[in-house]
Amino acid sequence: MPPKRETVEKARNLRRALSLPEVALWQWLRGRPDGLKFRRQHPAGPYILDFYCPSARLAIEMDGSGHDLAGQVAHDARRDGWSQAQGYRVLRVRAVDIFRDFDAMGRQILDCCGALPLHQPSAVPLPMLRMGRIK
Repeated sequence: MPPKRETVEKARNLRRALSLPEVALWQWLRGRPDGLKFRRQHPAGPYILDFYCPSARLAIEMDGSGHDLAGQVAHDARRDGWSQAQGYRVLRVRAVDIFRDFDAMGRQILDCCGALPLHQPSAVPLPMLRMGRIK
């Protein structure tokens, strides 16, 4: 099912408004670790996948503290069910883990992609904040 026009527009807007943990992860993913290509805020049917690796059909969902709320847990379960029915594998990453242990999180992503790391992922330097926008 192709994404709706509204979903595509929302994805474009979300790409401009990444959270700090999303920016840190994207800085690493866009470097194509182990040759894998990733997309950010990828429209998929009625949903937007935070990060997506097409070759592994892996959706990486970044969960902040709001994902612990009962209503959001139910929504995430429906969304994961839909994604899995479409043939996507879903990896949920807690936003706090990006800064707590980036190397372990990177290894987990590469493992889920089925890639054997050629090297240990190193911590990504935090983006600089300039004039109220992350650069």
